[in-house]
Amino acid sequence: QVQLVESGGGLVQAGGSLRLSCAASGRTFSNYDMAWFRQAPGKERVFVASITWSGGSLSYADSVKGRFTISRDNAKSTLYLQMNSLKPEDTAVYYCAAKFKISREYNYWGQGTRVTVSS
Repeated sequence: QVQLVESGGGLVQAGGSLRLSCAASGRTFSNYDMAWFRQAPGKERVFVASITWSGGSLSYADSVKGRFTISRDNAKSTLYLQMNSLKPEDTAVYYCAAKFKISREYNYWGQGTRVTVSS
């Protein structure tokens, strides 16, 4: 089992920045691809960004490209999401997720951290 704990959410004004963290435990972090998803009020959870186990491949949703940066520190077993130029539409609960590097689906999830962007 992999345990994931997000932190770093909060209230920020439009145009501001936040850095989310996701601390992993229970298994060897460097064996897992990681991702961030988000769920806005009344909407389904959607993909935000992902990073492979080695950090060699990154992927972003079009809505966050150029504003968000995903990264990881395998020595610290921690995933990050740097969010800049935040918009009110970025308001959501942000979840980190993990999948073993040969798996197809993300099957480990954190409890989420809330981000609220005021206009």
